[in-house]
Amino acid sequence: MKSLPIVALIGQTNAGKSSLLNRLAHKNIAIVAREEGTTRDSVSARIDNRFLLVDTAGLKDPEDDFEATIQDQIADAIDSAEVILLTLDSTKYPDDKDKQIAKSALKSKKPVILVLNKSDKGESLPDEEFLRLGIKPDMTIRTSATTGQGTRDLAEKVQDIIGNNIYKEKDTSLKVALIGRPNVGKSSLFNSLAKKQQAIVSSRQGTTRDVNRVTIKFKGRDIEFLDTAGLRKPGKREVGIEKFSALRTLAAIEEADICALLIDATEPHSKLDQSLAGQIVDAGKGIIVILTKSDLINERNDQALPSETVPRISYEKSDASDTRNGGLARAGLRRQTPVVSSTTDEILDKLEYDFNFIPYAPVLITSSETGKNVTKLYDLIETVDKSRHTEIPTSKLNHILRDAVVSHPPAGLKNTHPKPKYIVQTDTCPPWFVIHGREMQMMHWSYKRFLERKIREEYPLVGTPIMFSFHNETKQEKQGHKKSEA
Repeated sequence: MKSLPIVALIGQTNAGKSSLLNRLAHKNIAIVAREEGTTRDSVSARIDNRFLLVDTAGLKDPEDDFEATIQDQIADAIDSAEVILLTLDSTKYPDDKDKQIAKSALKSKKPVILVLNKSDKGESLPDEEFLRLGIKPDMTIRTSATTGQGTRDLAEKVQDIIGNNIYKEKDTSLKVALIGRPNVGKSSLFNSLAKKQQAIVSSRQGTTRDVNRVTIKFKGRDIEFLDTAGLRKPGKREVGIEKFSALRTLAAIEEADICALLIDATEPHSKLDQSLAGQIVDAGKGIIVILTKSDLINERNDQALPSETVPRISYEKSDASDTRNGGLARAGLRRQTPVVSSTTDEILDKLEYDFNFIPYAPVLITSSETGKNVTKLYDLIETVDKSRHTEIPTSKLNHILRDAVVSHPPAGLKNTHPKPKYIVQTDTCPPWFVIHGREMQMMHWSYKRFLERKIREEYPLVGTPIMFSFHNETKQEKQGHKKSEA
């Protein structure tokens, strides 16, 4: 299947590129704010299955390494684009920066369309003021992202250049969202997986604001990684951009098939990490816990206890269902040496204690700096995805249910005695089970956890939650059930 042509939006900061992308995509994809430089990562949207529109950060002088990284990212977008949309604020006279941007765009030998945005404002300048940029008048279109003026003409102009082919692709990619607090190492891991500087990495918190994406092929299947903005406690989120970023991250959880929850090994995990894990489970998504920055554990321990020698822990590959003391699965990794770093062991022990409500979640210890265990994430994703698609035969399920009821009959609420009759699986991703019987509405929540444990003893279902529904038999169902037994 031929890939979609790429169309790049470039220009100075605050020219309205993000608003224009949202208008053309008919939904809010890029974050829009009055603050200059809001867009920092490249954000893309599929436009009518005809082309992929990429919104880049605003061009400005690379005053430091952080800004230089942004400029390199924009240059990559221009190189890969088939059409370039040079976006200017039509209410401002073009300056030397605009001339330099236009020169760079024309130098690429790609078709360049001059987009004069914010044309709905009364102070908009005439077209003659922009002729000095060297772009032909027939390649100039006036738009307004606010009112939608000229956006259809712009889309039709792009289609005239690239052709009117419609690319209908069935999205079979496996979506994996990287979730976590700010500065926990999501973008670093994202870049390590992508093997290129796709997301901007900085020591300052809140660098990533949009959902950044990259697709990687593994064993013939596309895995799309979503690098999300770091989430802070609701009370500490700033009004405006950070609020939008938080909503975008929560939307990424809903979009993803599997969520990788990143936790900084050098900082104690907080209630926010537990809250994020709960949201992932409630959404029915697969979950992998990733302990990042493991290369700093020994360094920090040496500073705290300089007289002690802390050996590193080493692993060998094993069955992904291995757990320790019923705790979180260690990402399919088993201890190879009996000597374990006390610091690492304490972190993992605390992790098992804090996240005892997801004992099926595998844990992977990684370091983006050294590349430790980063590639093992692919195999782990494949394992979790298979668990999410597991279909258990009804006969096996009912055997598990009968053994559970015999060994531990359910106690109900208000002196009632629920009587489970049979169980069926009705869905996958996540596995969903419906238990039929009498007085099922009085089933205590603890018995659901007991049944889940019994099912996982036979089918580990690594990294995926299990959903239950309880159904009370009607009189007609009881009669039908008796006839079938007869």
